[in-house]
Amino acid sequence: MPACRRLLAAAITAAACLGAQALAAPAATAAEPVVSRGVTIPAFYTPPATLPAANGALVRSEPLRLALSLPGLDGPLPGRATRLMYRSTDADGHPVAVTGAYIEPAAAWKGGGSRPLVAVAPGTMGQGDQCAASLGLEHPLLLNGQTVSVGYEDLSVYRLLASGIAVVVTDYGGLGTTDRLHTYVNRVDEAHAVLDAVRAARALPGTSLTADSRTGLFGYSQGGGATAAAAELQPAYAPDVRLSGSYVGAPPADLTEVTKAIDGSELAGALGWSLNGFLQSDPSLRPIAEAHLNDAGKDAMEDLSTMCIGDALFHYGYQRSTRWTTDGSSLSEIIAGTPALRAFLDTQRIGRLAPSGPVRVATGVSDNLVPHGQARRLAVDWCRKGADVTYKAVILPNVGSALINHAAPLLTDQGDAVNWLTDRLSGRPAVSNCWSMPLQP
Repeated sequence: MPACRRLLAAAITAAACLGAQALAAPAATAAEPVVSRGVTIPAFYTPPATLPAANGALVRSEPLRLALSLPGLDGPLPGRATRLMYRSTDADGHPVAVTGAYIEPAAAWKGGGSRPLVAVAPGTMGQGDQCAASLGLEHPLLLNGQTVSVGYEDLSVYRLLASGIAVVVTDYGGLGTTDRLHTYVNRVDEAHAVLDAVRAARALPGTSLTADSRTGLFGYSQGGGATAAAAELQPAYAPDVRLSGSYVGAPPADLTEVTKAIDGSELAGALGWSLNGFLQSDPSLRPIAEAHLNDAGKDAMEDLSTMCIGDALFHYGYQRSTRWTTDGSSLSEIIAGTPALRAFLDTQRIGRLAPSGPVRVATGVSDNLVPHGQARRLAVDWCRKGADVTYKAVILPNVGSALINHAAPLLTDQGDAVNWLTDRLSGRPAVSNCWSMPLQP
């Protein structure tokens, strides 16, 4: 059995042991339901025609049932969840509806001061609306014969809740909401969605959050890129969202390098999500894609646009992009030879602005899916700008699987990451170790 299937099987087994359930397509909730791979997306996720004027303003909310929940004396454990839809702004300045979830923890906050809030930016979930992280809180395992989605971010959410930290999870623009395609790894769209999730949580009535609640960010992989971009853009986009600390795990800071690494790996399907997202963000690139993609490539892009990570592992694992192009060139070679594509990816580079507040950058030294070198370079770039950076190299053996090399630090370092962020939310200062990294160009 290939490594990607072994890892997915383990995740499915774990989710099942925690009470996940195999799902058939639920009953329709609207006259014309939106269905993605046999799953009816709840009517809640369809945005209204008009959105509020302010970024972070609530559009609607409703109770959300956590699948992994126990009854408690003062309410459900680990907390009471609310599904959210809120307004954000995309990279082109257009208003967009974004969904997510807020969880009010049952545990008391013991760190001093008001209960803090952490915005969790999910790692790669896929591009189909059924893959949204807020749906993963309700259904940790989605398995209906047409799609496979595992809500692996639930672990970090529950760890934070156990510390008495309130959590808001964003689904990102276009993931869950049925009106547009998810702009996968678009740094501005993701940063705005994360920061506006904080605003939406603050606006939700009946929470224990106060004006004095400290705020942190937590993300790994795609989520690490989102928290990194959010920390950079916070001063200009959301000056009202002061950040006490941001965890930036395995960030895809340089998409040119990440594109090379993903090609031919277990997660080769992410190339399709990236390209679909780029074309959604900048339609002027579409003629270039049309000229270079063959029928197999075009079919793959359409197919992947509705897939979750489990689907991509099974259907596109280890494929090379040379199979998708008219002349047998790889996507990286096409990018290198096309100025417009190079320029677009250059706008996605993270590390050119100083982040707000202390940041902890962690990356596995054996990570060859979201390469260690480009993630470490982000930490160095920030150190050069005088940022308060704690850099952690996670040393694990190279097991020969790019996906496992990438995923393992998510689990082995997660406890330390939560502890570091909890210290920042408790008001303890961070200790930068920029001195340990060469800062010369």
